[in-house]
Amino acid sequence: MTSPSSSTQVRVRFAPSPTGMFHVGGARSALFNWAVAKRSGGTFVLRVEDTDAARNKPEWTQGILDALAALGMHAEDPTFEGPYFQSQNAGLHAEAAGRLFEAGRAYYCDCTREDVAARTGNPHSGYDGFCRDRGLDYAPGRALRFRTPDEGETHVVDLVRGNPVFPNDAIEDFVIARGDGSPVFLLANVVDDMDERITHVIRGEEHLPNTPKQQLLWEALGATPPVWAHLPVIVNEKRQKLSKRRDKVALEDYLADGILPEAMVNYLMLLGWAPGNDEEILPFDELVRRFDVADVNSASAFFDVKKLTAFNGEYVRALSVEDFVAACDPWLHTPRAPWTEEQFDAEAFAAVAPLAQTRVALLSEITTNVDFLFLDEPVRDEQSWAKAMKPPAAELLPDARAALAALEPWEAEPLKDAVTAVGEKHGLKLGKAQAPVRVAVTGRTVGLPLFESLQVLGRERTLARIDAAIARLADAAAEPAE
Repeated sequence: MTSPSSSTQVRVRFAPSPTGMFHVGGARSALFNWAVAKRSGGTFVLRVEDTDAARNKPEWTQGILDALAALGMHAEDPTFEGPYFQSQNAGLHAEAAGRLFEAGRAYYCDCTREDVAARTGNPHSGYDGFCRDRGLDYAPGRALRFRTPDEGETHVVDLVRGNPVFPNDAIEDFVIARGDGSPVFLLANVVDDMDERITHVIRGEEHLPNTPKQQLLWEALGATPPVWAHLPVIVNEKRQKLSKRRDKVALEDYLADGILPEAMVNYLMLLGWAPGNDEEILPFDELVRRFDVADVNSASAFFDVKKLTAFNGEYVRALSVEDFVAACDPWLHTPRAPWTEEQFDAEAFAAVAPLAQTRVALLSEITTNVDFLFLDEPVRDEQSWAKAMKPPAAELLPDARAALAALEPWEAEPLKDAVTAVGEKHGLKLGKAQAPVRVAVTGRTVGLPLFESLQVLGRERTLARIDAAIARLADAAAEPAE
């Protein structure tokens, strides 16, 4: 079986819990569902599982909507439906629990964990079915358990996992409603999917153990179970499942670092799936056209931050200069920028933007590439200073200063020629000769092309910074040796 075709009335869903951050694993699941809906002409349903009161905060729900919208999944698209809220279905959950009880598919149980452990002699054993035939009615504190069939097997149609089979005698009589009558995840999830007419459940593999239980609930409630697809777990470089306790997992953090949403979408789509032909950098429409959830690999998917950054660099370089300038805007103004609004010069930035665009992989890197243009003094990297200001820097800089002071016109090529000539005088090639000038002016050994940068910075500020470097070298030489 492959992914649903356009002839199927496909309805997929993404059902996150509000947590205050949007996990990249959830983003991958949402995108795979979105791709299936788009490819099939179906519907993508957003359902917020908000029954945990401590997590039921409007700003956290808005965070989910904002994160999805950043990745191109938004309510204005006809494919998008919702958001629905699980808490609004409490009546349906209770009705389903009552139906299962009345049909004899569920029974009430007053056993505690200690009771079960005392009977089985094992504090970790599953439920032993003690209350199956006691005929208990509802009372506060009594949980409702599903009566799992004693015999047979539960066959799960899973597009990724190869249609696993679960013996029913290995599935305990599981709780579907707590002692206070509230439904557990297993029942609420099934009832919500039935109510929203979900045809395909595409989610992370951590839910696979729940699937035979949920399929039994679907069947007991007289409905056809959905087609399942359990996506591979996402792991870090140590092949450990991504964890917010030790890994950077929040989508918002990556976007705040300057990952373009388009690059993030492209990269997440490749976590467990490949479009073929060894191609990776593709627009989302093309990824959708090629996507088939049945081609998703069941092996764990490595979230490679270096590869994501490289992807982003490709996307950054593909922008028009105008779009690059616009994309950098959040990093050019307070509070992200290290300069004040008065110090920022939009024309100067526009002049160096084409140069910066070829060098940044993350938009957040723009500030360290151009800060020398806007700050009164360059941010000096002491390691760069120590490396560049070795002899003959103390003799070269005054000569470079004199050559630049007399230079006309103040443009990149004449600037380059002048520093080249000074370097030859000191027996240095251009690469070595320009290093002291670069560090004096920009504070670092690495950055934008030097002579184009000097052209934009201007003669007065360039000479003032070289003077400051000469003075610092002189002060260092005058200090007595320890």
